[in-house]
Amino acid sequence: MAFNPISLPNGSTIKNRIVKAAMEESMADVELHCQPSRAMIKLYDAWGAGGSGLILSGHVMIDPLAMALAGDTLLAEDAGPQDDQVWRTLISKTKAHGAQFWLQINHPGRQVKKQAGIEAYGPSDVQVKMGRLSALFGQPIAMSEEKIQDIIHRFAYAARKAEELGADGVEVHAAHGYLISAFLSPLANVRTDRWGGSRENRARLLFEVLKAVRANVSPTFGVAVKINSSDFQKGGFDSEDLLWIVKQLNTMHIDFIEISGGNYESPAMAGSHMVMDEKTAQSSTTIREMYFFEAAKQVEQVATMPVVVTGGIRKRATLDAVVASSDRLLAGVGTAIGLIPDLPNRWQRGEDPSPSTSPTWVLPKMLVSIASIAAVHWNMAATGGQGRAWQGVWPVIAFGWDQIRDAKQTKQYQKWAKGLVEARAKL
Repeated sequence: MAFNPISLPNGSTIKNRIVKAAMEESMADVELHCQPSRAMIKLYDAWGAGGSGLILSGHVMIDPLAMALAGDTLLAEDAGPQDDQVWRTLISKTKAHGAQFWLQINHPGRQVKKQAGIEAYGPSDVQVKMGRLSALFGQPIAMSEEKIQDIIHRFAYAARKAEELGADGVEVHAAHGYLISAFLSPLANVRTDRWGGSRENRARLLFEVLKAVRANVSPTFGVAVKINSSDFQKGGFDSEDLLWIVKQLNTMHIDFIEISGGNYESPAMAGSHMVMDEKTAQSSTTIREMYFFEAAKQVEQVATMPVVVTGGIRKRATLDAVVASSDRLLAGVGTAIGLIPDLPNRWQRGEDPSPSTSPTWVLPKMLVSIASIAAVHWNMAATGGQGRAWQGVWPVIAFGWDQIRDAKQTKQYQKWAKGLVEARAKL
C-alpha cells in the first residue's frame, strides 16, 4: 500500500504515499543571499532519485531579516541578487524522477538566535524559555498591525514565486513554535486585539496567510499546512485547538495537513514527549516510532483532505502500519531519509536498513535532540558532496561541526544583512 499512488484535492497524483519530510538543511549559498547552493542541489537530486512520492524542502525563509538560521534558503522580493535559474535547477532535478516537490515556507518569529544580530518579532514580547539556553534568543518585539500585514504579503509572494519557479506546491509552516505556531499558542500570544485572546483570534494569522496564498496561485497549485498536534506545554496549543482548526481548513482548499508537535521549548518533534509504560514500550517498537500517529488519526476523522503523519518513522513495518490504517494517511519520513537518501527505493526492493542516529551520554539532556539533528545535517552535507558520509557519527562531533558551520554562515549573512537593516531603518 505504501507504494500505491494517492490523489490530492488539487487533482494531482503522488506516485506513492511516502513524503520526504522537511528538514532544515543549512546548505544555502549564504554569500549569494541564501539561494540554493550546488551542494544543496546535489542533495535534492539524490532525494528526487531516492523514491519518495512527495519531497518537502527544508523551511524557506520569507524575510531576509528574519532567518531561523543564516544557512536557510530565502525567497523574498527584497532578498537581494538571486539567480532564478538556480532555483529552477533545484526544482527540476528534484522532480526529474517523478516526485512532486513542494517548498515549505516559513517565518521564524521569536525563534531567531541573538548572534544573528537582527531583531526578533513575535505575537507578543514573550521570550523563548529554554532554561540555560534561553540566552541564545533575544527579547522579541510584539508585531504591529503593519508588520502582520507585511508577513501575510510575504507568504503570498513566496507561494506565487514558488509556482513561477516550477514547484508543485507550498506547505505553510504553522508548527514547532515558529511565527504562525506562536500566534496559535496562548503561552506565546498574549495579545488583546483581533490577533490574540480567543481561539478564533489566535488562528486568524494562519487563516489570513492561507487565504492570501491561495489567492496568489493557480487552483491546481498545491497548498498544505504543517501544524502541531500539541505544543506539549501546559496551557499551550492543544488537541482541541487542533481539531477546531482542521474543521475550518476543510473549507479553505487545502491539499493536505501534516501533523507534528512541539517547539524549541518542548521539542516533541524529536521524540522528547514519548514517555510510556514499560509494557507498551516493550511490546511495540512500531508505536514508539510513530510520534504523532494517534493525533493524525484523530485529525483524519474530521479532515476532508489527506493527512501526513511525520515523526520517527524509520522501519518498513512502521511505514506499513501508517498507510494500512487509512487510505488517506501518508507517511512523512525525515531523519531516516536524511541518513539514507534512497531509503524508499530500498524499502520497495524489500530491504529494511532502519537508519538512526547514534545515542550520546556526553552532552547535557537539553542538547541531545540538537546534536541528533546535527548528525543528520552531517550526512545531508555529505550527500551534497561536503564531506564523508557517516551514519553513526558521534552526536558530540556533529554538534561541534554544526556550530562551527553556523558561526561561519552567520558572519557571511551579516555582511549583506547589515545594509538591509540600515535601509529599512530609513523607511
